[in-house]
Amino acid sequence: MALTKQVRIGTLALGGGAPLLLVAGPCVIESEDHLLRIGEAIKAVCETRRVPFVLKSSYDKANRSSGRSFRGPGLEEGLRILERVKTKLDIPVISDVHDVHQVAAAAEVLDMLQIPAFLCRQTDLLTAAARSGKPVNVKKGQFLSPWDAGNIVEKLRSAGSEAIVLTERGSSFGYNNLVVDIRSLPVMRSFGYPVLFDITHSLQLPGGAGDTSAGQSDFIPYLARAAVAAGVDGLFMEVHPDPANAPSDGPAMLRLDALPGLLDQLLAVQQVVAPYINQQLAISNQPSATS
Repeated sequence: MALTKQVRIGTLALGGGAPLLLVAGPCVIESEDHLLRIGEAIKAVCETRRVPFVLKSSYDKANRSSGRSFRGPGLEEGLRILERVKTKLDIPVISDVHDVHQVAAAAEVLDMLQIPAFLCRQTDLLTAAARSGKPVNVKKGQFLSPWDAGNIVEKLRSAGSEAIVLTERGSSFGYNNLVVDIRSLPVMRSFGYPVLFDITHSLQLPGGAGDTSAGQSDFIPYLARAAVAAGVDGLFMEVHPDPANAPSDGPAMLRLDALPGLLDQLLAVQQVVAPYINQQLAISNQPSATS
């Protein structure tokens, strides 16, 4: 495992030896007040523990199991809400972009653009995001191997971006199921850029409830602890005060009131493994012997 480049997200740093970063928020924007309250609560939890925090929520859930599912407020209203919450809470914000034509408007508000997993190979979208000048987080598709993510990196670099982040979010494992291969974290970090682990989407059961996705949120602590022990640069998780009644991805989301205890666990794990991770970094960063 090598030390990655450091990527700036607003005023925060990800990778390159920076502290473990949390990207969190509700799956989709439900209202300005709702997002503001959740963002404020997560910020308070993170500040107490000195965990850098980036707020995430989607203005449009374009990839839904059913055409009847709630998609969010849309690009214009969603960006307005994100900008208001960003200003009020003084925190960086990220959201998904689904189309080349969304990139310019999104880049005016967002501190990092996110490419959804199903669009991770869309060259035009990757190129437009890279050329926006904003950091780009690409979620590795459920259908993609971790080593194939190197092609994503090369597309972004060829468009002039070095502010690249990759996210692991599970791999398709038969029908309606995902599995996480922890090996993918060091594999993707080997490309030289920081890696996030999307805990909650990795626990989706896509289409598992017929016209909606099911989920296994009970396993969140297990996967989160494993990723931190593996030396991941940051964690991505969707958080909601009432997942059972959330309009999107409720079965896989973390309850807001469970976040403090989970972060305490993860920081304790990190403290235990940090000396071993640092030792491994020191060995991998030594110059090769010459004959």
